[in-house]
Amino acid sequence: MGATGGLTKVGPMRTDSSPGTLPAREHLPAAAAGTPVLDVVIPVYNEEKDLQPCVLRLHEHLKRTFPYAFRITVADNASTDTTPLVAARLAAEIPEVRSFRLEQKGRGRALRTVWSASDAPILAYMDVDLSTDLNALLPLVAPLISGHSDLAIGSRLARSSRVVRGAKREFISRTYNLILRGSLQARFTDAQCGFKAIRRDVAQILLPLIEDTGWFFDTEMLVLAERAGLRIHEVPVDWVDDPDSTVHIVRTATDDLKGVLRVGRALATGSLPLDRLARPFGDDPRDRDIKDVPKGLARQLVGFCVVGGMSTLFYLVLYSAFRGFAGSQIANALALLVSAVANTAANRRLTFGVRGRGGAVRHQAQGLVVFGIGLALTSGSLAALNAATSDPGHSTELAVLIAANLAATVLRFLLFRAWVFPDQNDEPTSSSIVVASHTPTSPVHQAYAAGPYANASYGNGNAYGNANANGSYGNADASYGNADASYGNSPYRTDQFRAGDVADRTWGDQTTRLQPVRPHDSQDPRNPR
Repeated sequence: MGATGGLTKVGPMRTDSSPGTLPAREHLPAAAAGTPVLDVVIPVYNEEKDLQPCVLRLHEHLKRTFPYAFRITVADNASTDTTPLVAARLAAEIPEVRSFRLEQKGRGRALRTVWSASDAPILAYMDVDLSTDLNALLPLVAPLISGHSDLAIGSRLARSSRVVRGAKREFISRTYNLILRGSLQARFTDAQCGFKAIRRDVAQILLPLIEDTGWFFDTEMLVLAERAGLRIHEVPVDWVDDPDSTVHIVRTATDDLKGVLRVGRALATGSLPLDRLARPFGDDPRDRDIKDVPKGLARQLVGFCVVGGMSTLFYLVLYSAFRGFAGSQIANALALLVSAVANTAANRRLTFGVRGRGGAVRHQAQGLVVFGIGLALTSGSLAALNAATSDPGHSTELAVLIAANLAATVLRFLLFRAWVFPDQNDEPTSSSIVVASHTPTSPVHQAYAAGPYANASYGNGNAYGNANANGSYGNADASYGNADASYGNSPYRTDQFRAGDVADRTWGDQTTRLQPVRPHDSQDPRNPR
């Protein structure tokens, strides 16, 4: 396969994902030519002492334990010491190492730039101090390779994690995560652990939505992913605090709190297009047809009853409040209108599992029609009560309204199920699925394509398994510390580019689409069974 990637016909293709949304979450193919499966990014700033030991240790660990082809990318954040020289020398001596130079600082900027330019289907990063035990790396990326999860994070706050650090940092970390849970309703346990991974198809859509370029980048990425309904896998880690860490705690905490306010405001106003991260209908197992079982009926009934019960209580509270200054008919109409909007939104998400904002306005409009029918039913019951008695008591009104609402609830469920949120069909068409295709258009991709991975076949492990097997890089001359600071004249090659090039998408389409065949779609010819 050449630099433009390869196409393999293996069976029918799913066509249920629309442009701008994620494809169905699938297991990556067991073999693909030319491209590493994992790209581990190490963002660094003035790390001339720690960089080489970190890269050598990580490289040795991956060669010994990781069953797929990999790449290690050093992302230099405008270092002013000899860090670029160290990175360039490592890249020249170790085939699986690449070095990028950015002229602007910011960990988030470095990750966004390198991740956006990478052609590996699984993207990860870790801090240069290697505080996290590397034995957690394979458990971190395995759920992404298998298609089980979209993102994966290491957690120092999980019950089975084993952490060695001071009381000050422990207090700050736990306090920050409590703030996230209280303000942004975050459910992940550790936002700041420098040990994360993401599927590239998710990163291509998620990264443009992230504004922060510093330390808050991780938190913003996780909050947006969680709100979009993506699956985040957490791995308990063994973690030892780095006493020489250069992180400025007060400034970082201040920036993080500002980021929490900004993201919270964006979520509250609905200004983030999280529907771009929606998976296609059918990716959720709850969307699938099961023989002899009505599709989702039991789950929908339970969800509808719970939402209906809460809506009825909400309606009665509103009616009692409005009845204090308005007549029964006006109070009923206002209470029913407010509760109907809330009821439609809750049933849309919780009962019928509609994800994203697509069609939300239409659903609310149809919900208002259902509301009109319920209004006619409840108003008619009140009119009948007033005709039967000239001055009915408040408790009598409530009893009549409860009975009328129960009847309206049954009708509402039937209309919701058959008209507002009907079952969506998921019928595949007979065409060919693209297992892996990639058309690199950037200088970085061309550099990768021309490198040792161009003809590699990581399925047998020979392409990288024997690279530098004698460990010659371990004895490399360490005299680079006295090198001329003008590393631009170094004989080693380091790719340089403006951080905004990738974020602005000026390199065109770089998406690697990976859609392996589902077991029930066709027989994979690579499987002898």
